[in-house]
Amino acid sequence: MHWRFSGFCPKTDQKLVLQKQFMMPKRPRMENLRGPIANGPIQTRPLVALLDGRDCSIEMPILKDVATVAFCDAQSTSEIHEKVLNEAVGALMWHTIILTKEDLEKFKTLRIIVRIGSGVDNIDVKAAGELGIAVCNVPGYGVEEVADTTLCLILNLYRRTYWLANMVREGKKFTGPEQVREAATGCARIRGDTLGIVGLGRIGSAVALRAKAFGFTVIFYDPYLPDGIEKSLGLTRVYTLQDLLFQSDCVSLHCTLNEHNHHLINEYTIKQMRPGAFLVNTARGGLVDDDALAAALKQGRIRAAALDVHENEPYNVFQGQSANQ
Repeated sequence: MHWRFSGFCPKTDQKLVLQKQFMMPKRPRMENLRGPIANGPIQTRPLVALLDGRDCSIEMPILKDVATVAFCDAQSTSEIHEKVLNEAVGALMWHTIILTKEDLEKFKTLRIIVRIGSGVDNIDVKAAGELGIAVCNVPGYGVEEVADTTLCLILNLYRRTYWLANMVREGKKFTGPEQVREAATGCARIRGDTLGIVGLGRIGSAVALRAKAFGFTVIFYDPYLPDGIEKSLGLTRVYTLQDLLFQSDCVSLHCTLNEHNHHLINEYTIKQMRPGAFLVNTARGGLVDDDALAAALKQGRIRAAALDVHENEPYNVFQGQSANQ
């Protein structure tokens, strides 16, 4: 900041100006940020890559006039073309490819990664920041669809729709009430049961509202939410995972995966669940220890489980310790 004076000089009769001026601060040096994206009438269009999968139907109408889009359909960076590694400034990705620090270092000009979905657990976000690569997600992606799927799985566990349909498909005939009763063994009443939701984000909230309509008493555990959210949704909040597991007839997982909650459901926490409870996971496979779950199912500690995700995908039921259980 400096001053500029205003007035008249008594000797020269020239006007002087007094004015307060602010000097703009210099921008901090950001040596870790990469150079500007070349774009415009003279430069070539920037290269944007869809790393895994080929569904870019929503993004293409937006990108086609401003960028060149490369479809990689890769499972790892070793399958990505050298041109993409050297020239791509933007990347779109689903969930089937993992980007570690070593993978990110292979991209020479990458400026931004957009995860088509809410979770970014398949990206080393810290390493990306150190390399000057921004990481974005789409928080509202698939909220209603995942919530619908979750309720479908819960209803299947309670009413055994899948098992009954298989009996009909296999040609089993029901000739009397005893056979019907035997086939329906394991069906449970929904109304009055307690559904425990771990993680009350967008999807968790959508599941909670649907479950209330079916007659569930809904409780939730989420240490990151401020107090009062339970009043606005008409839910009951518990403040420890142990309390939720102890009170729930069915536990549904809707939290993100990080280093703090890997194998959140394990041998120890399963023992804290109600005997005969249900477990549903439509979040991330790494939240559940598959071997501990398989043992609990075999022992009857957990009545049934519905898993939309597994820690190792694609999942092979004939591999690993769980195959023998």
